[in-house]
Amino acid sequence: MNFLLSNPTLRILLSGSALVHLSSAMLGPIYALFVKDVGGSLLDASAAGTTYAISAGIIILLFGKLSDNVRQPKYILMAGYIILGCGFLLYTTVSSMLTLLLVQIVVGFGEALYSPAFDKLYSEHLDKGKSGTEWGFWEAMYYFTTALGAFLGGFLVYYYGFTVLFVTMAMLCFCSATYIHFASKKILT
Repeated sequence: MNFLLSNPTLRILLSGSALVHLSSAMLGPIYALFVKDVGGSLLDASAAGTTYAISAGIIILLFGKLSDNVRQPKYILMAGYIILGCGFLLYTTVSSMLTLLLVQIVVGFGEALYSPAFDKLYSEHLDKGKSGTEWGFWEAMYYFTTALGAFLGGFLVYYYGFTVLFVTMAMLCFCSATYIHFASKKILT
């Protein structure tokens, strides 16, 4: 990606974000199948998605303000990735709709924690006159990881089951947090 995107800070942020988006995309197309496996219906899958979106929407407003007022938002970014990974691991314990809804809140919390911090860091490191191009790289990464994640998620569940999927998703988030920590020591302060 160096020949396409010369900004080293944005390359680090995009690489870490790609792992997290890949992990999230793995569940998207098959989420309703998981809900059915734990005894839920199509309506329950919709309720779980609603719970996630509302919790993330409310919490993101608070963390957006927090991200504006901290000296090193990369730690908020890393914490969000870790909480998201923990939420993905918690999917392995879901046995009822109540536990699913609680896990959805944890996942929404993790997403709401990291998103404003990522946006702040990415925006602060855009090169003058290249914001459209550099945000375009983020958008392209999002779509490519969504495509790959949709395929990989179905593949993993088909051959190995949901537990392997959730552990893989969590590990990608944890790897992303670790990568951001070590790769950005001199770049992201």
